[in-house]
Amino acid sequence: MQVDFIVIGSGIAGISFCEQLRAYHKTFVVFDDQSQQSSTVAGGLYNPVVLKRFTPVWKSKEQLQLAVPMYHGLEQEFDIKLDYKIPVLRKFSSLEEQNDWFSASDKPNLSEYLSVNLIKNTNRYIEASFGFGEVLQTGRIDVKALMDGYKAMLLKDDRFYEAKFNYDKLEVANDELIYGDILAKHIVFTEGFGINKNPFFKDLPLLGTKGELLTIHAPHLKIDFVLKGPVFLIPIGDDNYIVGATYNWEDRTHEVTLKGKEELLAKLNTMITCSYKVVNQMAGIRPTVKDRRPLVGRHAVYKNVYVLNGLGTRGVMIGPYVAKQLFDFIEFGMPLEAEIDIKRFQ
Repeated sequence: MQVDFIVIGSGIAGISFCEQLRAYHKTFVVFDDQSQQSSTVAGGLYNPVVLKRFTPVWKSKEQLQLAVPMYHGLEQEFDIKLDYKIPVLRKFSSLEEQNDWFSASDKPNLSEYLSVNLIKNTNRYIEASFGFGEVLQTGRIDVKALMDGYKAMLLKDDRFYEAKFNYDKLEVANDELIYGDILAKHIVFTEGFGINKNPFFKDLPLLGTKGELLTIHAPHLKIDFVLKGPVFLIPIGDDNYIVGATYNWEDRTHEVTLKGKEELLAKLNTMITCSYKVVNQMAGIRPTVKDRRPLVGRHAVYKNVYVLNGLGTRGVMIGPYVAKQLFDFIEFGMPLEAEIDIKRFQ
């Protein structure tokens, strides 16, 4: 079998890159053994503002311009709902925070994202005496539905191998790659934290931060917005909410922990007062980088071996943007932005 590309990984990064390949009618196959869970446990929020400091997300405008149409196109193709438009309300804990918000909303790069209207709390089960600020142009991507739908499409087209990729069996020559009976022009590794076992890119500084999420059932809460306080509270329908997430830089396992659960519940309990029941807990390793920028680029020696990784906590927003950067670099020779190019660590 001859293809233009082999793609390793079918999380947000892999899907985003495959969408570039499909747009330009490139042939490809995807390998994924489902061992990495950062995409499957993602909350799926896209939000153009860093709500801890009231600063804009890097390249937020450019990211949204690519991401939203991509998910909309996949919704239509798969006939499923992926993009849930939902406001994000940032809970204020003081008058000083209110003032910081209004100062930020005057800045040119934030004015289109931060509403200047103070929202008063009317929900008896939410502790928010200083009210909320509303972030605009936000939403939630149903990442599980996206990944399931995409995998089904790839399987139907005989493009998906649910198998562990064996790096030792990859033969790399200048103008072609051989893997078993597959002959390819290029290979792109998008395997998230699994990169730490990848002999081509294992020296890149992908730190990985473990994140844990809870799903709770809270029938009395009745909110139709994302509430951001010490944690995010994200409605997902049927009175269920995602609570997250933790950040753990030491633990590199995919196991859920009592410590993670207790941390999330302690923070949740400062935000809501109604009764609820924990119905699920998940954990995964986010592919994070010390400078908070993705890892994109070409191997220093092998000119047809590439990496697309390090999307961190904002994968659904940044994935399509950096995937286009890499595709344009490979196919059209356009330079990568220095901030994401892996050359910065070489």
